[in-house]
Amino acid sequence: MTVLVLVEVDGAEPADASARALTLARGLGDVSAVVFGPGGFGAAAPTIGAATDVYLVDPAITGGYAPAAWARTLAGLIAETGATAVLAAGTDRGNEVLAHLGAITGLPMAANCVAVTPGGDGTYRLTRHRWAGLLLEDAILEAPVALFTVATDAIAPDVPAETPAAMVHDYKSELTEGDLAVRAEESAAGGGGVSLATARVVVGGGRGVGGPDGFAPLEELAELLGGVVGVSRVVTSEGWRPHRQQVGQTGTKITPALYLACGISGAIQHVAGCAGAKHIIAINTDPGAPILSHADYAVIGDLHQIVPELVAALRAR
Repeated sequence: MTVLVLVEVDGAEPADASARALTLARGLGDVSAVVFGPGGFGAAAPTIGAATDVYLVDPAITGGYAPAAWARTLAGLIAETGATAVLAAGTDRGNEVLAHLGAITGLPMAANCVAVTPGGDGTYRLTRHRWAGLLLEDAILEAPVALFTVATDAIAPDVPAETPAAMVHDYKSELTEGDLAVRAEESAAGGGGVSLATARVVVGGGRGVGGPDGFAPLEELAELLGGVVGVSRVVTSEGWRPHRQQVGQTGTKITPALYLACGISGAIQHVAGCAGAKHIIAINTDPGAPILSHADYAVIGDLHQIVPELVAALRAR
């Protein structure tokens, strides 16, 4: 059985969330990875997640990220390869593209899966996250071609040490003008670095930062640690930072090695987004803040004093 996996790219490598999706996919059949550019990724293509085939789609064809066009491309590959399942990471893009694919093909889609087992009769037994990961749902999906997204923090990426090189194909899909009606271009401020969903270090800021200007030290700290800045919902509600930086149930679920939460109280919706972090350090003036019950370490104090001292110590080293 052929399983198509939409692979998102982080620099010259598959994004961490896509590596997890590839790991789950290998238990379902022969994996074919689908990559929408960039061209420089081609050199690494033969070793993507132990895939047997890699389909490279020139980003110029879709004009960047165009969810309907990406879905139409996957629909064409289903017909060409005879795929029995299509997987993507449970990221904003993965969920959006597979939702479009379901609408185009009439196929059912199951989001945020943590386990999938073929039933042998056209069915799949699956377990998936519900309520932002607070509950697990067991279900059976029956479809000629199954569509799944994989929870970004539930499966450890695992690539075999030695795998044969995949066959690389340049693929050009048949698109209509309507497929390209909606396209997203990444702004200069949002490009050129690691994404929030795949960052190994995230420096979070909440209401305690005090306002838009208060994020400058957090930006500096994140840069020194090789990470990115994330924020709580109240920060985006106040208009201090863009929604794409929000961590939480209605934002991005993160799985960094380190999450440094500064001035964040820790509402349950925010915790649902950062619970996948391997280590959480909280800086807060309130010793009773809910975030402290989820933190591995806590510093009780004013972030406006502590963060500059952290920055100075890192620069001194």
